[in-house]
Amino acid sequence: MKRRYSFPAHLTGLPAHLTGLPAHLTGLPAHLAGAAVARTGDEMAGPALMLAGLALTGSTADASLLLAGVTVSAVLGGPVLGSFLDRAARPGRLLAAALALYAAGLTAVLMGLGRLPFALTLAAAVLTGLIGPALSGGWTAQLPAVVRGDRLDRANALDAMTFGAAGLAGPALAGGAAEALGAPAAVVVSAVLVALALPAAWALPARTGPVRGNPAPRGPTASPVADLVAGIRAVAGRPALARATLTSVLSCTAQGMLTACLALLGERVLGGAGRGAMLLSCTAASALAADAVLARFPRAIAPDTILWAGALVQAVLPAAALLGHPGVLVAAALVAGIGEGPQLVALFAVRHREAPDRLRSQIFTTGAGLKVTGFALGAAVAGPVAARSLSGALLLAAGTAVLAALTFFAVPAPGDRAVPA
Repeated sequence: MKRRYSFPAHLTGLPAHLTGLPAHLTGLPAHLAGAAVARTGDEMAGPALMLAGLALTGSTADASLLLAGVTVSAVLGGPVLGSFLDRAARPGRLLAAALALYAAGLTAVLMGLGRLPFALTLAAAVLTGLIGPALSGGWTAQLPAVVRGDRLDRANALDAMTFGAAGLAGPALAGGAAEALGAPAAVVVSAVLVALALPAAWALPARTGPVRGNPAPRGPTASPVADLVAGIRAVAGRPALARATLTSVLSCTAQGMLTACLALLGERVLGGAGRGAMLLSCTAASALAADAVLARFPRAIAPDTILWAGALVQAVLPAAALLGHPGVLVAAALVAGIGEGPQLVALFAVRHREAPDRLRSQIFTTGAGLKVTGFALGAAVAGPVAARSLSGALLLAAGTAVLAALTFFAVPAPGDRAVPA
């Protein structure tokens, strides 16, 4: 009989009595695989909903509202979802439930398009968006329970690479599925991908106590409201977390502004509106490559330095777009990814370093929600500006990216590690 192999406890981060689980369901490989599949489905969801909305309602405005609805509500759902994850004895089980609800929500939106009043369908999209931070911050927050000690730095870079891979594959899969099977099928595929990550989430280890020197989890007498307040205080009151959050949110706002300009950039510089989206693929590819290098040398540059430097590097793309040269534009997109990918790795590293274990998930999901909302607001602001002046919108995006770097220095640097919240 073939002997079933299981990872040793020191490699999986699981308690000894759980190491009998099949190897493919435990440890870092399962964490990364589940994260990559779920995040690819999430990256598919926005474009797929827009395509399905346009196909089933015939309205460009309604299609755009669906995308806004499924993204902007993340800022409200993030803190609440994170608080419950922090209080759960088995956060993986709760994360799996959140993934199931997200997949079900996407399906409900699709079923409502063209059959129910659009207001109800939009409300379903908003409710689905509340769970979105589970696929980003909620998943990453569980990483210290899977990989401990010095290996966390490299694992953190590998986890960030799943975002780059999803950003590269998700929109392409949405377009391909829509072309081959129809726009509604693209939404179904995105929901299926999210659901495929359920086993990996379910198998995440139970909460076992302090991680990397952080204090023990809060006792059972603490209320969810108290945890929410403590999480917000931790983000605002810890200088390293506050400036990392501000810098990353403003960087995402600049990315949203640039995204609103892509169709016009493609039309005027690259010879077709659809070609503007190719710039995102260039950025995602170079971000993935930069993250791979950072995973190989995780301590080459301090994460705090990468945060502000990454924001400055991202300002290159909208600034270079003002020149109106195709070659310069593509090169600048590749350069922007070198700033965008490592900045995400650095952001995760700062959160893992500074977040108390009892508030870790909430800090990650709150930050994820703020970033998604910043992106949506940036796109909403820059869209009307770009319609009047593309150069003005590009200058606004470049200026916001520079502001993100300057904001990092506006928050006083912590002299010592902050005390627990």
